[in-house]
Amino acid sequence: MNSPNKGKAADPRSTAMRRFAITISLFVLAGHSFLGFEQSFAHPLIALAFGYGAVLLLEWVDTRSKGRRPGYAGGMKNLIYFLLPVHIGSLAISMLLYSNERLLPVAFAVTVAVASKYFFRIQVGQRRCHFFNPSNLGIAATLVLFPWVGIAPPYMFTENLSGAGNWILPLAIIVLGGSLNYQFTRRMPLILAWMGGFALQALLRSFFKEGWLFWDSFLSGLMPMTGVAFLLFTFYMITDPATSPFKPRGQVAFGLSVAAAYGLLVAWHQVFGLFFGLTLVCGLRGVLLYLQQQAIAQRVWARLPLPASGPAG
Repeated sequence: MNSPNKGKAADPRSTAMRRFAITISLFVLAGHSFLGFEQSFAHPLIALAFGYGAVLLLEWVDTRSKGRRPGYAGGMKNLIYFLLPVHIGSLAISMLLYSNERLLPVAFAVTVAVASKYFFRIQVGQRRCHFFNPSNLGIAATLVLFPWVGIAPPYMFTENLSGAGNWILPLAIIVLGGSLNYQFTRRMPLILAWMGGFALQALLRSFFKEGWLFWDSFLSGLMPMTGVAFLLFTFYMITDPATSPFKPRGQVAFGLSVAAAYGLLVAWHQVFGLFFGLTLVCGLRGVLLYLQQQAIAQRVWARLPLPASGPAG
């Protein structure tokens, strides 16, 4: 029988998470060192501290209530593997949220992200799975409950770069993110559908706004695609394997749905459409998965033989 560590080492998701974790760690370090990130070094540190603490506490409580083995048990290697997802999500939140010098909103967002994996679960086959994208939900909840918190300004990702550097950084994100998603997460159909859908919603909004194809309005609708934040959202957030469909057809539908939700939110003059759109689609997908499981359960019960009736009296 294979050991748990060998099984995880052979799992492509393990390799993908390690590379995601290394990539985002180096990017955050570079951002605070010389790229121009406007948050302080305390923001990623407090995010990691609350992320690690929350996931270890909730995992301990969950395992105690259900009598199962904790995911972090079994040595340092298992602990590191267990913490990789929250490491990635915590750094993403600290990088994308801007709360001035205040640390509480970042801690809150990370705690919500971790808690969502334990509280928003549905039964899929033999497993209970979370359906909200954790870091995205944490960001969306914080934007709603803390109105003075916003998203990091787009210019900060390349604030201290000039010349070729303005092209090299986005290109590196595209190449590294595209490679990870092509080789490991297998989410390229989702990425292509999302980007195609984003361009389509910009075209439709321009048409309905002006009554004809108005190129200035259309091009302005495409402007978010040129920002580093959009690239990070595209290659490192929306493609979360745990909260997006596996089959290509489902990925296409998911990507187009997020683009449609974004377009509707922008048309209704709602800001932060990327994060709210993904939250809405993840929630809708969770409802559909629940209804699907209920229908499957009803069909199974309908096929079960009825117990034989005993003698009267």
